[in-house]
Amino acid sequence: MPTMQTVARVGDLAEGHSKVVKVGYKPIALFLQRGQYFAIDDMCPHMGASLADGYVEDGVVSCPLHYWRFRLNDGTWADNPRIKIGCYAVHVRGDEIVLEVPDPPAPKAPGETS
Repeated sequence: MPTMQTVARVGDLAEGHSKVVKVGYKPIALFLQRGQYFAIDDMCPHMGASLADGYVEDGVVSCPLHYWRFRLNDGTWADNPRIKIGCYAVHVRGDEIVLEVPDPPAPKAPGETS
């Protein structure tokens, strides 16, 4: 069952801006673009830069270091759709912004294989 966590309030994030929020120890970049909230993993898989610090254009954020580009709506790398980062459902409940983050997979029992 996914974790539902309030990470901000409506009004905390200005239109066209982003911020890093945490769910547990996981940093997630929260964006407000054209009145809609989006949430993706904050760390670029290339060199670990914060995607919340990136430039957003047409629903795509560019990493501030090496310009890897990720779609806000599904976390897909815009230049190679086989690569994705985490993307999380965002719900607005009253004045709360709530993220839906899947639970991590259960650890395997000793000797268990995939």
